[in-house]
Amino acid sequence: MACFTVPAAEAIITTVAQKIIKSKEKNQTVDASKNTTDVAAPKIPFSTKIGWLNKMLWGGSALLAFEHVWHGEVVPFFPFLTAVENGEASEMLHEMATAGVSMALLVTVVWGIMVGVVSLWERRPKNESSANLAGGLA
Repeated sequence: MACFTVPAAEAIITTVAQKIIKSKEKNQTVDASKNTTDVAAPKIPFSTKIGWLNKMLWGGSALLAFEHVWHGEVVPFFPFLTAVENGEASEMLHEMATAGVSMALLVTVVWGIMVGVVSLWERRPKNESSANLAGGLA
């Protein structure tokens, strides 16, 4: 009924957090002399990584909202959710607490795994990753 609102709420929060982090990243200055001796692969900014989470949450929420509109559970007039109109608000809140929270947590865990894998990839030395790539092409 309204399970899509939980990931959408998380998406709103992470979008605001991304904007704040991105502005802080722009304000930081990078010393050019430190980057010349760095042997690790270039790092992806954290604001970009949060952007991945945002896209996953917004996309999933939009798809779920479309599905609920398709099935007539969400309507374009007040109160917008047919469960509220039919007196099933407690059932709707239970679905939000179970299915909505579960979906939001699952998406966040998958994103966390993605960020962990990318962090491991970023820690590899440049020469090792390029040697593996060249060896795989030969």
